[in-house]
Amino acid sequence: MVVLAGSGDAARSLPLLWREPAPPARRPGPRPGLGVDAIVAAAVAAADETGVAGLSMRAVAERLGVTAMALYTYVPGKNELIDLIYDGVHAELPGDHALPAGWRAGVTAWAEDLVALYVRHPWALQVSFARPVLGPHEQAVLEDVVGILRSTGSSPEVLRRVVSMLFHIVRGTAGTIAESRAAAEGGSEQEWWAGRAAVLAEIVPDFADRFPQSTWLGSAGAQHPADDPTPYLEREARAALAVGLAVLLDGVEAAHGDPAP
Repeated sequence: MVVLAGSGDAARSLPLLWREPAPPARRPGPRPGLGVDAIVAAAVAAADETGVAGLSMRAVAERLGVTAMALYTYVPGKNELIDLIYDGVHAELPGDHALPAGWRAGVTAWAEDLVALYVRHPWALQVSFARPVLGPHEQAVLEDVVGILRSTGSSPEVLRRVVSMLFHIVRGTAGTIAESRAAAEGGSEQEWWAGRAAVLAEIVPDFADRFPQSTWLGSAGAQHPADDPTPYLEREARAALAVGLAVLLDGVEAAHGDPAP
């Protein structure tokens, strides 16, 4: 299931996202402690358990011990709620990644932290990247990485594409890790591959001859410690992230001579 971000009514969603001004209560005597922040926190917890598909105003209200109607005093509906929680989890990302070690280290740390964020909240990957929420926390994530990359001397036209590719790499890596963990709940990767490898070898005995390039690529599998419990696909996703970032940042560096490290 993919949910289109920014699908809430802009006139209602954006003031909530920026909390400017704080939305007035439309009903007398609101429950003490109940407000947009409390609703967002409860909704994030609900989404962490059920995903966006299972998120509802009623489910959030039950966590808060109120009726669903009480939430509408603060949040107009589910679309606006999704905007709020998607933007809200981005507040977990550390602020300034412009580390003393240089721009490459800063971009790498930014990417790794954002992957970790999406792995903690895999439902955020169900929110389409086609339209931004335009909230302050989502914007701060973009501001952070652009601030780092500007030191390379790249033009805005180039950096727009580099930043776009960084987000695709991050979301793809996090998605693979999340899928790997979800798949592991149905059995180990070793069992899955062992069962299918045996059947495949029986029905396609000439697999290596028919697909020599794929076979060659698969023969170069990375070695991992035997006592590492991390699922294979997750390890490979993290390794691919490191290699992908290095290649992309090598390209940025090569395109502009020798920018500041």
